[in-house]
Amino acid sequence: MRGRGKPPAAPLPQRAGVDPVRVRLPADPAGDWPTVRDHLLDRFAGAIGAGRVDAMLAEGRFVGADGGAVRADEPYTTGRRLWFHRDFAPEDPVPFPVGVVHRDDHLVIADKPHFLATTPRGRHITETLVARLRDTLGLPGLQPAHRLDRLTAGLVLCVVRAGDRGAYQTLFRDRLVRKEYEAVAPYDPELAFPRTVRSRIVKERGVIAAREEPGAPNSESRVELLERRGAFARYRLLPATGRTHQLRVHMNALGLPLVNDPVYPVVEPDPEQEDFGRPLQLLARVLEFTDPVTGVPRRFESGLRLSAWPDR
Repeated sequence: MRGRGKPPAAPLPQRAGVDPVRVRLPADPAGDWPTVRDHLLDRFAGAIGAGRVDAMLAEGRFVGADGGAVRADEPYTTGRRLWFHRDFAPEDPVPFPVGVVHRDDHLVIADKPHFLATTPRGRHITETLVARLRDTLGLPGLQPAHRLDRLTAGLVLCVVRAGDRGAYQTLFRDRLVRKEYEAVAPYDPELAFPRTVRSRIVKERGVIAAREEPGAPNSESRVELLERRGAFARYRLLPATGRTHQLRVHMNALGLPLVNDPVYPVVEPDPEQEDFGRPLQLLARVLEFTDPVTGVPRRFESGLRLSAWPDR
């Protein structure tokens, strides 16, 4: 069976660093859609309303492969591709800049602030690391090679060209990247450090918190005590695996939940408005690897600091 091949380039430029949506018109054996409008109403009116679909058609928001606006009365054609930009819902701006630790022809190493999602998804579209960097750096092909939780700050490796992404993703898949995190959490004099935590972590789609279950471990983290100040301490966390929320789960299992963690040990209600003054005290501080494209050893360090542990 032949592959589908590379999809055609979008005739619309990105908007605010976000790609246009591509739609391929499916087969219509019953003849339910005499015109393009009929299909678009069937497809999108339930989500945005028939009036909005008609308005987008009238405004020329749907375009064909040649970049020309699609008319509402055009005959339906199976297999035709259309593009459009969705309407972005209002988002609370994340009031922190995105740092760039390193940039070359292959890589951008970003210093992501707390509260900024890595990629457009759900209710976070324009207020994301990728959208911001594409827009500000003029790099429409920029893509992350891995993800960092929205509430976690620190280093994210992004590739400039899509063709390089696989090589860098393989580094993370094969655990060839040394990742070092820093966290602030309670201090327990009964716990000896350094120590290694291993457990089986399960994360279900649609459930905010991951959980530990009996069974063969699928996660491993080394925890080192760096410094103590009263009832709290600063820790170095070295994950050997990359399960969702792994470091937060392991620290909570030790009885040391991270400062300002809204999920562990208790899932807090989603706030109506983000409290940017209470960031999760977790920072991806170091990325270290051998560059798969150039063969050069690389080590990058975040310039951010955890607010609960100011320099003295």
